[in-house]
Amino acid sequence: MKPDFSKYTDALLPVIIQDQYSNKVLMLGFMNEEAWNKTNIEKKVTFYSRSKNRLWTKGETSGNYLFVKEILTDCDNDTVLIKVYPAGPVCHTGNDTCFNEINTSFTLQKLEEIINERKINPSENSYTSSLFGKGINKIAQKVGEEAVELVIESKDDDKEKFLGEAADLLFHYLVLLQAKGFTLKDVENVLASRHK
Repeated sequence: MKPDFSKYTDALLPVIIQDQYSNKVLMLGFMNEEAWNKTNIEKKVTFYSRSKNRLWTKGETSGNYLFVKEILTDCDNDTVLIKVYPAGPVCHTGNDTCFNEINTSFTLQKLEEIINERKINPSENSYTSSLFGKGINKIAQKVGEEAVELVIESKDDDKEKFLGEAADLLFHYLVLLQAKGFTLKDVENVLASRHK
C-alpha cells in the first residue's frame, strides 16, 4: 500500500529501517514520494535528505546500501517500516545502527542472508559466488568432502580441527540449501513435523 504523503505539510514521511533478521532498528530517515518510488524500483533505500535538499540513496558514497526485503506502512498510512539487508555499517560512525549499539552477534540466519546475497549479486572475489558459478554438482561434492573430513576429525581429540571441519560442513550445507532454493527454516519445518 502506498503511504499518504499529504498527511505532512512538507510531504516527508518518517521511515524506520530495521534489520530483517535481527529486527534491530538501524536508523530513521525521511522519504518524499520520489524517494518512495525510487526505493520501490531499485530495491535500495533512498531517502530525501533535508540537509542536502535532494534524494539520497543510502550507501551511494560508502557502498553500504540498504537492500529492501519488505516494506510496511503503519495503520494510519503515514509512517513506513522497511526491513533490509544492510551491506555494511549503517551509521556514519561505523556502527551497525545509529542508536549507539554495535551488532557483534553472528547467527546462522545472518550467514544465510550473506550466502543468498553472494548468489544474487555475484562477486569475482567471493568463494561463495564461485561455488554457485560451478553449479549444483560441485556444491554437493563439497558437502560430501566436508562431511568425510568431519568424520575423520571426530576420531581424534583436536577440538579446534573438529570444530573447524564442523563449521566448513555447515557452511557448505547452507550453500547447498540455497542452491536448491531452500533455507534452514524449511528444514526446521520438516523437523518440527517429525517432532509432533
